[in-house]
Amino acid sequence: MAPSKVLAGARVVLPTGTVDDGRVIVDGTRIADTAPPNAEVVDVSGHWVVPGFVDIHNHGGGGASFAGGTAEDVLKGVETHRRHGTTTVVASAVTGDLDFLARHAGMLAELAQQGDIAGIHFEGPFISPCRKGAHDEQLLRDPDPAEVRKLVDAAHGHARMMTLATELPGGLDSVRLLVEHGVIAAVGHTDATYEQTVQAIDAGATVATHLFNAMPPVGHRAPGPITALLEDERITVELINDGTHLHPAALQLAFHHAGAARVAFITDAMDAAGFGDGRYLLGPLEVEVADGVARLVEGGSIAGSTLTLDRAFKRAVTVDGLPVGDVVAAISVNPARLLGLDDRIGSLEPGKDADLVVLDAAFDLVGVMRRGAWVVDPQLG
Repeated sequence: MAPSKVLAGARVVLPTGTVDDGRVIVDGTRIADTAPPNAEVVDVSGHWVVPGFVDIHNHGGGGASFAGGTAEDVLKGVETHRRHGTTTVVASAVTGDLDFLARHAGMLAELAQQGDIAGIHFEGPFISPCRKGAHDEQLLRDPDPAEVRKLVDAAHGHARMMTLATELPGGLDSVRLLVEHGVIAAVGHTDATYEQTVQAIDAGATVATHLFNAMPPVGHRAPGPITALLEDERITVELINDGTHLHPAALQLAFHHAGAARVAFITDAMDAAGFGDGRYLLGPLEVEVADGVARLVEGGSIAGSTLTLDRAFKRAVTVDGLPVGDVVAAISVNPARLLGLDDRIGSLEPGKDADLVVLDAAFDLVGVMRRGAWVVDPQLG
């Protein structure tokens, strides 16, 4: 077991607020309330210490895919995102053949069982061809509850979320089935009306998949899904804060109407995150990444992102002007609560996992700790 540590002198963001010249005590893999006499003191003066980031929507990174790669590929992607502060990640699939998705879910479930990922998010194939984004239209299908159940069963208890176009035939029944099995039903890649979206929320949907993206815009006579998702307190809205997916005013709109307690920052990352420009595959579709922006080779649709959550954090504070506490809520507290893991992660409290990120005064990442061990050691630079 690693020696106990006291991170001292930082601005520490706690559930009760920010503490200047604060300290975080790490004993083994957990945060403690008192330090043993032999604890190592780590001076992080002039820095911020915040909870480890939690990403509930992520398709890969480091040149590796969560959506179609091997177990080794998934672990490579997980490690890439850990080095950028994401200490908890849900692996997101993309639209594919149903039998392939079921087999792949079985492999991902083993990694979840080992604690390498926090579960599986199925994004597709039960989405609208009108709002398909970077999904293969030939593989899309209506959300038949029996097929939804097949994927949930294939995940062996590790299905965390499924994105659905709930207006399609079988959509509402599929939402109800997911809720019955403890899986988050997310509204996304949808062409639903305002009224149809309200029906989905009443059926049990609780998340908006990358709000604003892959859904109809707000209209003054046809308010659409965005309005329904923003106004309902039962919904947490995902936002991709990379400067490409959202105009800053759209992000401000979401925070204003939903409030910081109902926003979850996600990456929607694909293989190029933390890796570089070039040609990649997202599911069966070819993607060109240029200047950090991923687009389908055919059609030019945005194809996920190359975002990492440390960049989303810095942008939220330095560009969008959000309070640090609100950003911590969106990037750690709220997604941990959504996953039902807030008794272990998401905030810096005694008894919880010692998952934390050290940021310098400019909000650049300099340290990452996961379960008491340094992934990025701030003392080594």
